Amino acid sequence: MTFALSRRHLLQGSLITAGSGLLTACGGGTSPQSPNRPNSNRPQTMTPTAQRPQIQVQPARVVSQGNANTMRIFASSGFCEDPSRIQTGLNRLASAGFVISNHHAAYRRFQRFAGSDAERIADLQEVADGRVPTPRVLMGARGGYGAARLLPHINWGNLGARMREQGTLLFGFSDVTAIQMALLAQSGVPSFAGPMLYSEFAKPVADTYTMDSFIRTTTSSQLTVAVSSFQIQRPRAVEGMLWGGNLSVVASLVGSPYMPRVQGGILFLEDVSEQPYRIERMLQTLHLAGILRQQQAIVLGDFRMGNIRDSYDSSYDLNMVAQTMSRVANISVFTGFPFGHITNKTSFPLGARAKIQPDNMGGYAVTFSDYPALNAAALNLNALLPPPTYDFGTGFFGSGENSDSEF
Repeated sequence: MTFALSRRHLLQGSLITAGSGLLTACGGGTSPQSPNRPNSNRPQTMTPTAQRPQIQVQPARVVSQGNANTMRIFASSGFCEDPSRIQTGLNRLASAGFVISNHHAAYRRFQRFAGSDAERIADLQEVADGRVPTPRVLMGARGGYGAARLLPHINWGNLGARMREQGTLLFGFSDVTAIQMALLAQSGVPSFAGPMLYSEFAKPVADTYTMDSFIRTTTSSQLTVAVSSFQIQRPRAVEGMLWGGNLSVVASLVGSPYMPRVQGGILFLEDVSEQPYRIERMLQTLHLAGILRQQQAIVLGDFRMGNIRDSYDSSYDLNMVAQTMSRVANISVFTGFPFGHITNKTSFPLGARAKIQPDNMGGYAVTFSDYPALNAAALNLNALLPPPTYDFGTGFFGSGENSDSEF
């Protein structure tokens, strides 16, 4: 498997450079010669013993447009360390049929950032100003830190209007949450919590679940994610706009014009390697600012706690934080949603309509609707899926990748 993958990358090594050069020269690109519609009946390659949420999708009704396969990279935060890994990600996306522009942004570095403030602003402002064509996908390079420095310098109203007109899908998580929340607050345009160029697409072996979820979500008009994690609190049905992202970033936007004002919404939050008392402190910030009382529910993703213990009280854990905040803010708190700084990510829209329904086993399901989608016929998205591998120890097929996601 490793040999076959490396050989494929070598064959594709010049693909992205040639495609991007044509895009720069001509201002556009052509669809791949043999587009394949994602096949919902493809063989299952995920490890059967792993606990994975069940995902149901409804096929999208998307009219083919001239920009159906265009993607622009934006690098708003930290720099990407490994150039060869960047190339792997670009090759993988190009093999899926995307014609990529601004790929040089992923190679930039200034101090700890992916370029100077001016360069990182231009990644998005050039689209807002109409200096470059509006792509069908705006793909974040990676997280880290730095996006907050850009927020006052981007015309979010113009950017949102152009994205809405073209049905643009913006992808990111972690520090890119600042970009996503500013876009939602200033223009009302949704984005997607999902994989990024360096974090997921550039892995030596892409994660099967993450890639499959990306394909299913981006080519459907409705998505249902079933979460089997038992809820300590009895779930109740709620419906509203689901928004949010990384807790640290969301909390940092309190009091700014880049914090969305959502009434009756569902606030999604995740973070990584934070002690429970720090998580509660940030949630208390949102509560004291009056944000939590305006929501119908909070949905907590994976906080990747690992062996982290509260330095003040080792018995105080995330479940206790959830119970405390539910009581303090008088709001339902759902836990266990499959997204965060983890390998297996469920792609889903932020700023779209969502409905949460409890099930009979103590879990719940979230159904998303009213968000833009890709035209699968203009792409070859199945190329994103890694070849299956056989584990002789377990007798199961798997993706061969089990490392944590970089951000």
